[in-house]
Amino acid sequence: MPDDDEIKKVSIIVSRGSLEGVYPGLIMANGARMKGIDANLFFTFFGLHAIVKKKMNNIKIGTVGNPALCVPTPMGVGMPTWLGAIPGMSWIATAMMKKEMEKIDIPPVGEFVEMIHDAGGKIYACKATVDMFKLAPQDFCPQVDKVLTVGEFYEMSAGAQIIFT
Repeated sequence: MPDDDEIKKVSIIVSRGSLEGVYPGLIMANGARMKGIDANLFFTFFGLHAIVKKKMNNIKIGTVGNPALCVPTPMGVGMPTWLGAIPGMSWIATAMMKKEMEKIDIPPVGEFVEMIHDAGGKIYACKATVDMFKLAPQDFCPQVDKVLTVGEFYEMSAGAQIIFT
């Protein structure tokens, strides 16, 4: 007999376009699908970069004003936030983080989106953001199921746990 407290559906909102803003939503959606939980991913504002073909595999770590940023490893020595403004620092931090992620078999953004979609996860773009950024259907990766209004997203999320990353 199923447990009434069991999560059956999650709707995850991804609004940040940095590496550390996109991956939590992807990891949570993938984990949900692995447990048989329905997963909807709703990309809005700069989080939309994760599903735009030209941007999805070039997402970087936000170094400016990131008080949690550590070097040389993700859990290493803290770095003063002003160092994030040095030219090339975002590239260096991103390369280091991607290297660590690769070691534990976390795929690149494009591949991760494809995996989630292939596993039955639904991928949606926010209509207001799509309109504001003047994007067209051909700008998105093929895994995008639909461009939705916020109201449509809420309707489809009925009964789901809504997670904002």
